[in-house]
Amino acid sequence: MTGKYYDKLIFELSKPGRIGHNLPKDEFPSISLPKPFLRQTPANLPEVTELDVVRHYTNVSLKNFGVETGFYPLGSCTMKYNPKINDELATLPGFSNIHPLQPSHVSQGFLQIYFELATYLSKITGMDAYSLNTYAGAQGELAGLMIIKKYHRDRNDFKRNKIIIPDSAHGTNPASATVAGFEVLEVKSNLDGTINVAALKDALDDTVAGLMLTNPNTVGMFEKDILEVADLIHDCGGLLYYDGANLNALLGIARPGDMGFDITHLNLHKTFSTPHGGGGPGSGPVGVKDFLKDYLPGPVVYKSTETYMFETPKDSIGALSQFYGNASVYLRAYVYIRTLGEENIGKIGPLATLNANYIKESLKHVFKLPIKAHAMHEFVFDGLTDQSTGIKTLDVAKRLLDYGIHAPTIYFPLTFSQSLMIEPTEGESLETLDYFIETMQTIAQDALTKPEFIKSAPHHTVVRRLDEAKAARNPIVKFKDLL
Repeated sequence: MTGKYYDKLIFELSKPGRIGHNLPKDEFPSISLPKPFLRQTPANLPEVTELDVVRHYTNVSLKNFGVETGFYPLGSCTMKYNPKINDELATLPGFSNIHPLQPSHVSQGFLQIYFELATYLSKITGMDAYSLNTYAGAQGELAGLMIIKKYHRDRNDFKRNKIIIPDSAHGTNPASATVAGFEVLEVKSNLDGTINVAALKDALDDTVAGLMLTNPNTVGMFEKDILEVADLIHDCGGLLYYDGANLNALLGIARPGDMGFDITHLNLHKTFSTPHGGGGPGSGPVGVKDFLKDYLPGPVVYKSTETYMFETPKDSIGALSQFYGNASVYLRAYVYIRTLGEENIGKIGPLATLNANYIKESLKHVFKLPIKAHAMHEFVFDGLTDQSTGIKTLDVAKRLLDYGIHAPTIYFPLTFSQSLMIEPTEGESLETLDYFIETMQTIAQDALTKPEFIKSAPHHTVVRRLDEAKAARNPIVKFKDLL
């Protein structure tokens, strides 16, 4: 065997006959199982002591990187810290032991939280009603598009089969529109990623069902023409849909509902500090203006005098989750909002914007800044200012790992060839931001003086640089294939 002891796989630590526990003989009679369900050979399990197991999984856990281990400036994803008070309160026995089939009269506290969370989200975004029935942001997008489709069909307007999406939009937008059965009509953006109003006007006709828009947009610029855009869409009979991916930048500054948006979905794992990553758990509540509330996915919590109850809106698009969405995630978002309070939620957007612009202005001399305007919560560099030594954005991202910093989003948006998208969030300290700035400046200098060193980074991680193309095309995910 090669490599350090604590870098070995659990199978490499295995020794024949080694055990962790010696269990007493089973006191129950044996059960005969049908032969087709019996194994023909023993399971290939590692034979290790309890101490080996504990050390192995403890060391594996330390190799993970997350927002709690280092700076995580992942642009477009708002990787903010999840306060532990959220977890503590959401796992109280009264919440964790509840069953979704309990009658409403014994679940009033839980239903009250659902009702109040929907009310808070409506106030924060300027919408009139919310459904918490969806499991994830992408599912929230799908729900919003299903509402648009049903709205037009109920008006016998069957020719509206197109959804307009800017070419700078998140990739989930065209995917969701396609799944919902719409034809995607792409319109060009301006150099700063904002929607090109002239191109939008050319695309409008009586086949347009709606427009999907993110504000601020993907490169962190505010859509300054949003009121005109809203009027154009509404005048042609379409609906305006808000992708909530970048809502964090607006908190305390502006509300989508006041800009003319009719529908919005929110990513609670981004803006409202619920778990993010690993495929879930997600949450994508859908909010609408009053004229669309009967289309919301159900059931939705309503309040009748002093009683809370579930009820499905009369023209609902139907249920998108088996019960009521990811309840524990909504509980965490509720705690986050209540902990901050109205006076402190209003500080999130301004602080996130301040942090992003502080980094941008500090690094714009060594990294190419294609958009000079004031950014919101995130911004994009187009690689190094001096690229004479051949250092690419990927090289910068890999070298950051040696400093204990997760790489920002790279090569997205596609607007620029060497995109490096940075979003610090509002919770990072000045010391963290300064460390990141100093690190980026050091990498920029090393890119000129020792480029081969940068091209071979990372140097201090568990594994060195991988052949990512080969890994994507020929993945090896089984240990036995390594033997």
